[in-house]
Amino acid sequence: MLNDLVILITNAKHFVGPCSADVLAGHGANVVCHDETFSDSGARGAFIAQHPGVTTAEATEPEALAAEVMAAHGRIDVLICNDAYPAVRAPVDEAEPEEMDRALQSLVAWPYRLIGAVVPGMKDQGSGKVLMITSAAPIRGLANYSMYATARGAGNAMVKSLSLELAAHNIQVNAIAPNYIENPTYFPPELLANEKAMTKMLSNIPAKRLGKPEEVAETIAFFASSRCGFITGHVVPISGGWA
Repeated sequence: MLNDLVILITNAKHFVGPCSADVLAGHGANVVCHDETFSDSGARGAFIAQHPGVTTAEATEPEALAAEVMAAHGRIDVLICNDAYPAVRAPVDEAEPEEMDRALQSLVAWPYRLIGAVVPGMKDQGSGKVLMITSAAPIRGLANYSMYATARGAGNAMVKSLSLELAAHNIQVNAIAPNYIENPTYFPPELLANEKAMTKMLSNIPAKRLGKPEEVAETIAFFASSRCGFITGHVVPISGGWA
């Protein structure tokens, strides 16, 4: 389905990264995974062992990361910005400005720089896809999580603007916006084991269950594939009807 496409996934050890790496590799892609924790060679080796069929990249800055992948593979067909940052709970009158700065840096500025570094190669090859894995939070809003929702909303807005900018170059830009998906980044095992917390959480979800990471990963695979060449500028919530 993905026919040897070179796909770069950021924050590969977090959010929906591990499952997406497996699914995309299973569909025939050459998956390159990046994560800050890969600065430890043992961490890289352990990740590759757990997710066969993928390789890793080591650069720490977005521009250097794009250059590293291009040097190794000659192209980047699909960029998946699987950005993750803690959803810090704080009323607006108690929030720390530094926390907002960190959220915007992780969820907006860093992926924006990476997209800017990857796009020239996509323009040269006449095709490309950018997928931002954001959140459904800014679609509906989350009281006391305004910093997180604001940063995620900026990512969704980035997709809208870049899709218009890049459509004429045959580069599609979309966002997958999950919420209530099983993953240890936002729903750690101790939370899933808390019956009271789970009961309250499930009461907010029309589907009455958490989503599976595979459900997100297969959606990513569709947007990354040649079957999806005429869809751009969309923010697709995957949240069981919550948004």
